[in-house]
Amino acid sequence: MALAHNILAGVGWALVVLSVAGSVYTLAAAGVLVRFLGRRNTRPARSDAVTLLKPLYGAEPRLLDNLASFCTLDHAGPLQIVVGVQRADDPALDAVAHLRGRFPKVRIDLVTGADVAGANRKVANLIAMAPHAVHPVLVLSDSDMAAPQDYLVQILPALDTPGVGAVTCAYHGRGDAGLWSRMGAAGLDWQMLPGVVFGTRTGLATPCMGSTIALHAETLAAIGGFEVFAGTLADDYAIGAAIRARGETVVVPPLLVTHGSADRSLAELWRHEVRWAATVLGVEPIGHVASVIAMPLPLAMLALPLVPSAGQVALILAWVARAVLVQASAGVSGEKPFGSTILAIALLPIRDILGFAVYIASFGARSVVWRGEKLTMKPEGRIETGAEISA
Repeated sequence: MALAHNILAGVGWALVVLSVAGSVYTLAAAGVLVRFLGRRNTRPARSDAVTLLKPLYGAEPRLLDNLASFCTLDHAGPLQIVVGVQRADDPALDAVAHLRGRFPKVRIDLVTGADVAGANRKVANLIAMAPHAVHPVLVLSDSDMAAPQDYLVQILPALDTPGVGAVTCAYHGRGDAGLWSRMGAAGLDWQMLPGVVFGTRTGLATPCMGSTIALHAETLAAIGGFEVFAGTLADDYAIGAAIRARGETVVVPPLLVTHGSADRSLAELWRHEVRWAATVLGVEPIGHVASVIAMPLPLAMLALPLVPSAGQVALILAWVARAVLVQASAGVSGEKPFGSTILAIALLPIRDILGFAVYIASFGARSVVWRGEKLTMKPEGRIETGAEISA
């Protein structure tokens, strides 16, 4: 009996130590976040010839607004937007039609009905779209991203830096479909964003994200084109890895883009976040395991019944540290997922418990659901298609 008690107490103290370390990390990440994203430089518009690649799938909330943000960029040179869908009846085509009507002076080329093999439908779409790009600089971004006006102003100088093969961007969340989408946006703002920025600034992470991948067309050709990534789930990460294998770097400028979260239910949010977490585990297993350090609040909650006094101290410290991070995130993004800081801090435990549950579930994930299709995960980030899942 005494042995069991000592073991449980030891586990409790281990959780306390891990939670306190996580609180220290959280405060450090908040500071790095503010310093990095608070130093954006004002630059003149560039005149480079640029092609924006926007693979589409379905009628996402605010899709038209997201696409429109790329039509109003500060840019003095030729700009082409290539949008692509795989099916001629894709609902996203309505948004494209409205976009063309709203911005008749912007060159918007549509690629539709593409029938390209590949388990990754987004990459299959890009394979069909790539031959239609006419400019030497390519900027790929997911359909649920919205860009600030100085998007290209910040990206293009970074791409010019010697030794840089691609530029990617940090992003924050915006809830577009009710409560659960706001909860998803909070997860991005309070967990993913500080982790990406802290990891990038300390050299602990080398991200390449679907929020933005800007590169030269010759670089894409040198890594084998999009075709190489047709069977890969984490295509954005794989593109970055291929560029780094050439001896070039992928950089993150002090620029924040917006991700429109569209999860309408807890089930949708759960599938989405488990897919994302399982993908990270597949490509960065050590980093994913270590990311538990960013969850001090659930760790303190687990310690509380085992070592009550120390657990209470750890819990208070964790809540304060996470509240500071919530404020820092709102400061750099200019948005609050729940509108109110007080409400956000009150919802912190729920959001963090959900994130911890996703983290645990990711270790048992053998398949994921993406864009209505079940994908079986294979070694080295590969995937195989399965059955379609009804919406």
